Amino acid sequence: MSTPTITDTRPSRFFRGRVTRIQDLTPSFRRFTFTSDDMHEYGDPGYDQRIKVVFPTDAAPLETMPTGEDWYLQWRELPAGQRHPFRTYTTRAVRPEAREVDIDMVAHGVQGPASAWIERAVVGDEVLIYSPTIHHEGVSLGVDFVPPARTGDYLLVGDETAAPAIAVILEQLPREATGIVVLEVPDERDCAYLPQHPGFRVYAAGRGSAPRHDHLIRVVEAHAGLLCPDGRGGEVEEIDIDRDMLWEVPRTAKGGAALKSAPLYAWIAGEAAAVKQLRRHLVQQVGVDRRAVAFMGYWRLGRAENE
Repeated sequence: MSTPTITDTRPSRFFRGRVTRIQDLTPSFRRFTFTSDDMHEYGDPGYDQRIKVVFPTDAAPLETMPTGEDWYLQWRELPAGQRHPFRTYTTRAVRPEAREVDIDMVAHGVQGPASAWIERAVVGDEVLIYSPTIHHEGVSLGVDFVPPARTGDYLLVGDETAAPAIAVILEQLPREATGIVVLEVPDERDCAYLPQHPGFRVYAAGRGSAPRHDHLIRVVEAHAGLLCPDGRGGEVEEIDIDRDMLWEVPRTAKGGAALKSAPLYAWIAGEAAAVKQLRRHLVQQVGVDRRAVAFMGYWRLGRAENE
């Protein structure tokens, strides 16, 4: 392979990725491998790095998507019928020498333009991926897993939309790290998606016909108190999830963790109603220092929206 050529030095930008492989990992998780001539410049800050994937439609081909510095403002100014649908995902793996990126997506039937693309995509199809580049310096603001340098245990909680991020976190944490993972997925067979970590106990369950969030709420409430020191609880500002985004990631001004040390660091992501309930339980009832908890409402039940 020839020596890679640097084509763009921006810290983040769009890559036009072409599907080279599609792999069904479990009934609900489908892995897409993308490539492009400039994919060796795709950045990998690690952990739960958020990226945007833009899907083409008949009314909005990729060629008409704004890709400059002010792409989002230009996108919002487009007529509603010509706006490209995009969703937030996690970079699952990067292989710069092969110019390849893996992104795992949830396949759950056609419910909108993004799920339609996931259901029907074939090798050769293309998307736009907005991500950091190798020219990005420091901690990416798209990385929300920012635990203190000295952390006792970790509590990782999420539904299927958070599973790829949890998987990367487990792979990248040191082997001596300890904690608990609580995962709720659509199908019992999806529990096999997560990689193993010697220091973590995993409580994963398929939702089946059970009420959504039931497993997450029940297991976190049963185990959180055992991981956390006794506390008096903290005051939580209630958030209207129908109006505002539930997203609280303690940081310093430089993007690092807000505390130097903590006996427990909790990372909770998924449907906003469940995250809101868990947030209230951990901080108010268990007494977890809110500076040692990251809460992220990835989506809201009944709404499919570009973020």
